[in-house]
Amino acid sequence: MRFQLTDEQKALRAAVRDVVGRWSAAGAWGLVAPRGGAAHGYSPAPLVDRGLWLALGELGVFSLRLPEAEGGAGLGLPEAVLVFEELGWALVPGPLVATHLAAGVVPGAATGEAVVAAADGSLVEWLGEADVVMPGAEGAVAMRSVDPLTPVHRVPAPARVEPVAVLLTAAEQLGTAGRVCALAVQHARTREQFGQPIGAFQAVKHLCAQSLVRVEVARAAVYAAAVTGDVVDIAAARLLADEAAVRGARDCLQVHGGMGFTWESEVHLHLKRAWVRARRGGGGTESEELLAADLAGRAG
Repeated sequence: MRFQLTDEQKALRAAVRDVVGRWSAAGAWGLVAPRGGAAHGYSPAPLVDRGLWLALGELGVFSLRLPEAEGGAGLGLPEAVLVFEELGWALVPGPLVATHLAAGVVPGAATGEAVVAAADGSLVEWLGEADVVMPGAEGAVAMRSVDPLTPVHRVPAPARVEPVAVLLTAAEQLGTAGRVCALAVQHARTREQFGQPIGAFQAVKHLCAQSLVRVEVARAAVYAAAVTGDVVDIAAARLLADEAAVRGARDCLQVHGGMGFTWESEVHLHLKRAWVRARRGGGGTESEELLAADLAGRAG
């Protein structure tokens, strides 16, 4: 069966890309303050961009799956996955998944007027910036996050993770995987060494090609899981998306060399964000065990 995006789905994706693209063009992507280290305005305690949050709420990002009778768009998981893929591509900071899941439950979440934090497995993100913290985050202890743009706390008792949260995290990872693949290819085409673009060298070609393969395999799995909604499909999609994001970002860094670690480059921020997302509930061992149990059940 061939799955093709409808015109409405393409329009939704384009609208989200336009909004976050204008935000990025204003110098705000990835960093709430202007890009750079402390001397250039980087804050070690990042804040949620409330203007962007309201713009996402107005666009319907958080209320996407709410019934129209409740003020939502009445759409489903496939559309939500497309939206969160774009948010991952643009490196939009903030508890996006938690606020989306709280729409219709927490007043103001659907419209972007409230920022909602929730325990996701053993972590909770943006606890200090949230207007509302969902049950399950009690006793959370602040941690030093590998991603300076995503403050995290550790939860003493790991919380149950909804399959939708696992899938939307996979969609964010897919967006990052696609973005770093594009950045690697762009740099390989324009960066010259020994009188020719570095993309002419076989080792660089292989890095870019392998990144693209991981992206497309993960995309097929994430989109399929959005259609079926099956927890096993979601677990498989999450594992593939985590791998595509983390390995893709690492390979992109290798293509860029030392400049990929500078604050002027977004590459290292994608890697750090991918690392943090991979630690959210539903990733790693949790998804592996779910898949193993399903396979054992089929075999038995």
